[in-house]
Amino acid sequence: MENQQGLDNYQKYQDYLKQPMSVGEWFIAILITAIPLVGLIMLLVWAFSPDTNINKANWAKATLIWMVIGIILAFFIFGVIGLAFLQDWY
Repeated sequence: MENQQGLDNYQKYQDYLKQPMSVGEWFIAILITAIPLVGLIMLLVWAFSPDTNINKANWAKATLIWMVIGIILAFFIFGVIGLAFLQDWY
C-alpha cells in the first residue's frame, strides 16, 4: 500500500514537471537570467537538472546554445577586426 502511494506521488510529480509554465514563472526565470553570472549558473542548473519543468529545461538549453553561438561569432568578428588593425600598422 505504501509503495503504491509512493508511485502515485511520483507520477503526480512527473506530471507537474510537464505542465505549462505561467507568465509569472517565465517573468521570474527571465529576470533571474538577466543577473550577470547568477543567470548563467541558473541556466546551467535548469538545463541539466532532472527536477526542472521540461519547458524551462528546453528553454535553458536553447539559451545556452545561443550564448555559445554568440561567443563564437564575437571571437570571429573581433579576430577579423583585430587582424585588419594589425595590417594597417605594418
